[in-house]
Amino acid sequence: MADPSSYRPKPGQIPDSPGVYKFRDEHRRVIYVGKAKNLRQRLANYFQDLAGLHPRTRTMVTTAASVEWTVVSTEVEALQLEYSWIKEYDPRFNVKYRDDKSYPYLAVTLNEEFPRVQVMRGAKKKGVRYFGPYGHAWAIRETVDLMLRVFPVRTCSAGVFKNAVRTGRPCLLGYIGKCSAPCVGRVTPEEHRELADEFCDFMAGRTGSYIRRLEKDMAAAAEEMEYERAARLRDDAEALRRAMEKSAVVLADATDADLIAVAEDELEAAVQIFHVRGGRVRGQRGWVTDKVENVDTSGLVEHALQQLYGEEAGDAVPKEVLVPALPEDPDAVSQWLAGRRGSQVSLRIPQRGDKKDLMATVQRNAQQALGLHKTKRASDLTTRSRALEEISEALGLDTAPLRIECFDISHLQGDDVVASMVVFEDGLARKGEYRRFQIKTFEGQDDVRSMHEVIGRRFRRYLHEKERTGEWEETPAESGPAPAAPAPSVPAEPAPDGAAEPREDDGRPKRFAYPPQLLVVDGGQPQVAAAKRALDELGIDDIAVCGLAKRLEEVWLPDDDDPVVLPRSSEGLYLLQRIRDEAHRFAINYQRAKRAKRVRSSPLDDVAGLGETRKQALIKHFGSVKKLRQATIDEICEVPGIGRRTAESVAVALASTTPAAPAVNTATGEIIEEDDGGSTT
Repeated sequence: MADPSSYRPKPGQIPDSPGVYKFRDEHRRVIYVGKAKNLRQRLANYFQDLAGLHPRTRTMVTTAASVEWTVVSTEVEALQLEYSWIKEYDPRFNVKYRDDKSYPYLAVTLNEEFPRVQVMRGAKKKGVRYFGPYGHAWAIRETVDLMLRVFPVRTCSAGVFKNAVRTGRPCLLGYIGKCSAPCVGRVTPEEHRELADEFCDFMAGRTGSYIRRLEKDMAAAAEEMEYERAARLRDDAEALRRAMEKSAVVLADATDADLIAVAEDELEAAVQIFHVRGGRVRGQRGWVTDKVENVDTSGLVEHALQQLYGEEAGDAVPKEVLVPALPEDPDAVSQWLAGRRGSQVSLRIPQRGDKKDLMATVQRNAQQALGLHKTKRASDLTTRSRALEEISEALGLDTAPLRIECFDISHLQGDDVVASMVVFEDGLARKGEYRRFQIKTFEGQDDVRSMHEVIGRRFRRYLHEKERTGEWEETPAESGPAPAAPAPSVPAEPAPDGAAEPREDDGRPKRFAYPPQLLVVDGGQPQVAAAKRALDELGIDDIAVCGLAKRLEEVWLPDDDDPVVLPRSSEGLYLLQRIRDEAHRFAINYQRAKRAKRVRSSPLDDVAGLGETRKQALIKHFGSVKKLRQATIDEICEVPGIGRRTAESVAVALASTTPAAPAVNTATGEIIEEDDGGSTT
């Protein structure tokens, strides 16, 4: 535990201007990010008598080993920089809201020639118009089904659309009038885009004009005795009304606002957001967080605003944001929101009327969400604690294994041999720390040898990180023989697939920096022995090793002739099975991806300077790799964009590869010539 006075800056060193500060631990990892109008006054609060600090603040300052700051010109810049650093460094002592689900949005892909209406989750994409979020995907589909009658916008996937273009026949929705069928030219791209814009206008709350227009057209058709057309228009108007009824009217028609409510106790907080557009509740979402820093309601609101609008722009930020408590600097936050939206944003606490009543409803939802979360977490925490205790007892560990890493090998008959590493902390998956490996030292099928290589590579990286950060110190043993220790300089292990080399002292948690208390391998005695041998070779003797064999779900320990058999109803066995299955899933997915990439490979991939566009142009021009191989250099030069030098490189690349042997129909003996542009390896 560090003494804050050991790294306290001198008062004259700290400026009295706005800025953002970072606390780092002894290994240069950023553990807390904050902002201040006056850096000198704010930082002085952290270096007072420890007895006067809040317990969470006291833990933070005693964990830290240094503090640094960056001066900015305005409070708005400080707010933006704080958000950026929290997102970049993921500090352990900052409040970070966890989304309790991946909310679906109704999305209109305006970035395509023929915009498509669909359900989308995850990160938002540029050029796509989003509405929501919704609680359930089926709610979006019900709304879209009603609206396609009036706004028959394309909803099909790219594959279905291309197939319809090729065959000249629309899909079922085109036949029943719920798609304008731009794929077969029933409408022009301009007409279809106009339909998509009208769909977006209606979803954005401009509903009255469309219904009034339909009613006017219906009356005109009835007067002209076009009763069938009048009936269709009547049904269209009714469909729009039903779509509108799915969103309750809560405020005046022109109201665009987000209402944010917070429910909290000493340890946790829940946030609920209602998105109101055009006076109707268009979406709802909720977050929960652990209160790892000393923060009040206004601080929780500010963090929620940063997370909610930090990546948004334009209409995604509403004209009005209603909150239960104003942030510490409401003017700066309002300016920041206005900058995101591009126009004025009102940030205030509702005092009376419908908005205050709706805020009370949002607050009740937040209280209910916090209660439900605590109930689920208590039940889940009890189960996970019991599972970890059972594993500890069964394996004879001194403490419960709070961090467990599991390794699995995957291949297809000895080809594309890969390995996976999954991480569980406190019984929960940490997907951000999953890693995958390619087997590099040999070829062929040998699970035991592969396991030895992967374990060795993983823990060489760990020892290298310890040496680089100064955590590894060779100290003489007080008594008895000296324990095995790695050489003073551990060679750096190349990063596995998908893991970049860490940069020096950037404040981010380093890859492979944390060792597990328990290492699990997918397999029996041979795999366990290989893992233990790899650890012994590196001088690591403080990590427990076990293996889980699939056949009888037996747990094997090093140097034991008999397995440990956990009861079938054991929570510990269930947790080990879940970890093993997750490692298997992760390895299989990687192995399949590698195999698919290899199968799709082509001799053209090795031609320097030949990109995907020109590669496709060659295949399209000649029809297949086989026909391209038979072409002369002059014929290859006829392809647009292919020069003489590139044509020569293509000819050389194809001449140096052997074409795949033709397939044979074993029933008829017929030779099947591949002539569809398929790949050759």
